[in-house]
Amino acid sequence: MAFKIEHLSKKFGEKVAVEDLSFEIPEPGIFAFLGTNGAGKSTSIRMILGMLAKDSGTVEWNGKPFDVMKEKVGYLAEERGLYPKYNILEQMYYFASLKGMSKRDATPAIDYLFSRLKIDEYRKSRAEQLSKGNQQKVQLAAALLCNPDIIILDEPLSGLDPVNADLFKSIIREERDNGKYIMMSSHQMETIEEFCEDLVLLHHGQVVMQGNLNDIKRRRGRENLTVKADKPFGGIAQECGLTLIEETPNGSYYKVKTEDDAGAFLKKMIDNGINVIKFDLREPSLHELFVEKCGGEANED
Repeated sequence: MAFKIEHLSKKFGEKVAVEDLSFEIPEPGIFAFLGTNGAGKSTSIRMILGMLAKDSGTVEWNGKPFDVMKEKVGYLAEERGLYPKYNILEQMYYFASLKGMSKRDATPAIDYLFSRLKIDEYRKSRAEQLSKGNQQKVQLAAALLCNPDIIILDEPLSGLDPVNADLFKSIIREERDNGKYIMMSSHQMETIEEFCEDLVLLHHGQVVMQGNLNDIKRRRGRENLTVKADKPFGGIAQECGLTLIEETPNGSYYKVKTEDDAGAFLKKMIDNGINVIKFDLREPSLHELFVEKCGGEANED
C-alpha cells in the first residue's frame, strides 16, 4: 500500500495557497508535513481529506482515488473540534457513528482509549469543563477510534504538558509500530526529528525542501561548530576562515566551510596552548534548515 499525493494546487482568487504539491508515503511510518504559519499546510490537509475542493492534482491510496468516506482515516485537527455543551461519551459515540461503527463496536474501543489516555474520569463531563490538554486527549481518542489505517496529526502536542506530551508520543509510536501511515504536522522541530525520516517543507505554498532528513543533513555536511575554551580564540577562528554566528555562555557558534577547516582551527588552538573545553562539529538541525529555507518568517494563517 502507499499514500500518494501528486500535483496538488489551490488558489483563493489571485493568491496561490498551494502550488504543485507532490509527495508519497510508500510504507507504514511517520511522515513530516512542515511549514510556516500560512504556508499552506492546513489547506493541503483539507484538500487531501476532501474537506476543501482542489484546483488540480490527485490523492491516491493503494493505487486508487482516495475517498475519506470509504477508508479508515483518523484526523486530529489543530483546532478544537468538540461540542462544548455535550458530554464526552455521547460525543464519542457520535464520532463513532460517523465512521460506521455501532455503539456495541465502539464501546470497547472507547474503553481502551480512555484508559490509555487517562481520561476515564471525564466520560460524563462536558467538553467545556475540560482543560485544553484533556480536550486534546479526547480528540486523539476520537481520531483513533476506528483503528485507522491513515492518521493525520496537525500539531498533536499543542497545549500538552511534558508528561502528557510523552504519553502522546508513546501512543504515536504504538500506531507506527502497528503499521499505520501517519502524516504529522508540527512546529516542534525536535519532535519531528525524533519521529520522522521523510518530510516536505512548504513555504508560501511551494515545496522548498523534500526528502529523507538524514540524507538532507548528510549532503550539507558537518558545518556547525560550537567551541568553548579557557582563553580567547576569536582571532584564530578568523585566521582559519570561520564565520562567527553567535556567542553564548555555552560557547561560540561558528559556520565552517569544510571539516578540514574545523580540524585546522582545533590544531591551531592546541598549538597556541589553549585548553579546549568544548568542540562540537555537527550537521545542521532541522530547526536551522527550517529557518534557512523559510527565512524566519511567521505569517498568520
